[in-house]
Order: sequence, then C-alpha cells, then structure tokens
Amino acid sequence: MFKATCAAVFAALFFFGTTLSVAAQDVTLTSRDSSIALSGTLLGFDGEFYRIQTDYGELTVDGSGVLCEGPACPSLSDYVAELQISGAPTLGAVVMPALITAFAQKEGYIAEREDGPDATSFSYLIRRADDAKLVAQFFFRVTNTDEGFADLLADEADIVMALREIRPEERNRAREAGMGDMTGTNRSRVLALDAIVPVVSGSNPVRGISPSDLAQVLAGHITNWQALGGPDVPIDLHLPSEASGLGQAIMDQLMAPASFDTFTDTAIRHEDPTALAQAVLADTFALGVTSYAARGGTQALMLTGTCGFSMQASRRAIKTEDYPLTAPMFLYFPARRLPQLAREFLAFTRGPAAQIVIRRSGFVDQTPEEIGVEEQGNRFTNAISQAGTEITLGELQRMTSTLVPMSRLSTSFRFEAGSIRLDAQSRSNVQQLARALEVGQYDARRLLFVGFSDGNGAAEANRDIALRRAEAVRRAVSEAAITANLARVELGVDAFGEAMPMACDDSSWGRRANRRVEVWVR
Repeated sequence: MFKATCAAVFAALFFFGTTLSVAAQDVTLTSRDSSIALSGTLLGFDGEFYRIQTDYGELTVDGSGVLCEGPACPSLSDYVAELQISGAPTLGAVVMPALITAFAQKEGYIAEREDGPDATSFSYLIRRADDAKLVAQFFFRVTNTDEGFADLLADEADIVMALREIRPEERNRAREAGMGDMTGTNRSRVLALDAIVPVVSGSNPVRGISPSDLAQVLAGHITNWQALGGPDVPIDLHLPSEASGLGQAIMDQLMAPASFDTFTDTAIRHEDPTALAQAVLADTFALGVTSYAARGGTQALMLTGTCGFSMQASRRAIKTEDYPLTAPMFLYFPARRLPQLAREFLAFTRGPAAQIVIRRSGFVDQTPEEIGVEEQGNRFTNAISQAGTEITLGELQRMTSTLVPMSRLSTSFRFEAGSIRLDAQSRSNVQQLARALEVGQYDARRLLFVGFSDGNGAAEANRDIALRRAEAVRRAVSEAAITANLARVELGVDAFGEAMPMACDDSSWGRRANRRVEVWVR
C-alpha cells in the first residue's frame, strides 16, 4: 500500500471517486486493484520504496502495494542498490573503504574496488559471496569537503564526507532546496574523531605553543622561533590546502576565535597531508599544522597556557574533547530514504566492530571508555592549585567525595560558542550514549551528569549554569533513548562549576574546554 506521505492525495482521489490521470512521464504507479494511478518522474528506488516527483510534490510510495509501468521502472528481481558518496579524501581514501570491506565480510558479501575514469573517482562493488550476484555499488568522488556539499546541493550525492561542520550558507541553501535542516537529528553523524595539531621535527627544541601564539603564526604576526622560546631563526610554515576541510577547520577553530580572517601568504600549502608531514620532518625549523592521524613521524607540540596548564593531543584527550582542537569527521545525509543495504552499512558504522576498524585506520573511535581517577593524571591536583577564593574547601571536598569512588566516561558534552546548543560532536555523543542505554549497557548502574564551567563571573552563578547544562544533557540523552528501560539505571545530575578547570581561562579556547558536562559512572 502507499505510504503515509501519499495519504492526503489518495484521500482526495477517493472523495471524488476518480482516478488520477497525468500526462505520461517516467513511471506510473498503479495500486494492485487498479483503482488509483500516480504518474511522475522517478527520483529513486531503494529496493522497498519508490520516490517520485509529481504535481503534488515529492512522494514516497511503498513498492509492495503498487505496480510500476514506464521506461524508468527498476527491475525488482535484479535490483542493485546504488549510493553516491562525495567529499573529503581523508575519509574516502582510508576510513570508508576499510568500513565497507569490514561490513561486507560481516554480512557475507564480497567487496571489490573498481577505479573510475580519474584519480578522484572509484566505486565498491558489493556481491553476494555464494553466487557473486551484484547487490550494491557505492560510487565515490573524493575531492574536498566544499565539493561534497556542492554535490549534495546539486542532488548528485547521497552522503557527504566532511572534515568540518556544514557552514551557515550551505545550510541555508540546503533548506532553500527543500532538504530541510542539515543540522537536525539524523541528518549528520560523527563517523570518527581527529584533531588539529601543530607539529615540528624531532630536532626542534620547542615543545609547546599556546593557541593564541599559534594563531599569530598562522596570521603572519609571529615569524621567528625566538618569540616561541626557540632560536633566532625564521619559521617555515606548512599548512594544508585552503580548500580542504582540515584547512577550513583550522580557520574556524584557530583563526576566527583570535579575530584573524586571513592566513599569511608565506605559508607553504600541501594537498597531501603525508607530504606536509615529510616536509616538516626534513626541516628543523619548520612548523606544520595538520591532523592527529596524519602527523606521521613528526613531534606534536603541546598546547600551553599562561596559567601553567598544558594539553598533549592523545587518543583519550581527543575522545573526551579535553584537547581543545578536536576535529570530528562527519557524514551528512539528505532527507530521503537510502537503499536498505546502504542503511544497513550506516548502522554497522556505529557498532563496536566498526569502532575497531576506525581505530586501526589511525583515527580516534567513539567507543565509550571508563577512566578511573588514578588514570586521570593531575586533574584533582589542578583543581586544588587553581581554586580561586570563591571555591571553598568544603566544595572541593564534596567534589572529591562524589567523584573519586566513580569512573569518568570518555563521553563528554560541550556547547557551541555563546550558546546552550550542544556542539556537533556532543550531539553525536547523545545518540551514542542513548543507544548504550537502550541495549542495557548501564543497567543496575548509576550515571551522573556533572556540569563544569569556566571561571568568568561569580562562582555560585557558574555552578547554577553548569547544573542547568548537566540537566539539559541528561534530558537530551533520556529523550533519545526511546526504547530504553530507564527504571533499570539511575541518572543523576550534579555540578561543581569552575572547581576543576581543564585549561586556562584567559583565552576562548581555554574557556570552551572548561565549559563541559562529564559523565561519571559507578
């Protein structure tokens, strides 16, 4: 029978006792009793549902209730699911092929790569292992994040691989094109995690740099290593291509917060991250900015602050977002059904087997980890040493007595600048934690959502804000865990405001790192 999206059309037809007749187009879908016919241009078929453009708009029709006539009708017996994937080569060259291969092995298929007419295109043929019958073909176009979104807006891509969030102008154009809100629920997914890291040769004596100094280097205001505690030698700067998602993420996360809108024109640009790492390795006085996964044999600099805090990029620090320059790797989808096998593949990418593949590919996975207090370094020592006059001994003791018997989950939540809206990685974390609750992973345990703040303003007000944020996250996770039996798990909230800073409060990067909601479990 027809899907609900056709209900209004059919109601009108039955009311007037007529059969819709439109000038012949690509296809005509006729109900099995021949009482209703619907003609239009076939936009897609996923093996179960037809998607057609009609005079009444775009409609989705259940294929089991209709017969299809016309030159564009697909073969039901020899149906091959097709998926167009476009965007960042980092995802297209490494992560997605590895996931497709693992998915095929798990489901009893054979995945074969087939090169396209040029270096930017290839496809994966998915065949049944028993008879080699082709069941799906995933087409890849690997250029850059900008081109991926352009293909989506032109209706030439089903999935965008992106190394940054969708930009406001792209979001507006998608809405104008009838694609809805691309930042809405189930319209994007964080596939894997990475981070922006400054790197040097192992022979370079400098071991740390503040985000503000790094931004000044990128803008051309600092050009000599002496300003960074090194020798009196010019800095040779190496950066990824400006058109790459990573290059744009560097602008968004480093330059824009420092009020810079252009890079120095003396920087050497690299299309290939491997070439960037090799260039830095070969030059003692080079400074590169690249991704954590593509750092190669270079030495990643610690991010430092004037208050004495420093943070080294590591798998765990990236996963918890304690490292302030995280760079999630996204998949974006249009508001339409994908073929069943494509949906099964995307479901696989969220599972534990896929997280192992992602980790082996050199990227940071999203599997929640429990981190005991003894594994958390000097966080509690820092809390005591950095406590201002407004943080009382009693509050520090309360925090210690509450958290020390528990373990911290690597799943954290942070917010967009100047907003109570969760950032992209945190929105993905909501879904990840909700699914864990639905499968009973934390049954008979206690999850405590703990809010922290930066040090700007009065301590009591900061604690109140942090508590409201913790409650907002708890509520978001509970609402997302639709099938979970929440009676089997205790979900609590608490807040300690500015009592445990992760970074210095004298920069926007540090303040953002400090404004967070952590999840603790016992």
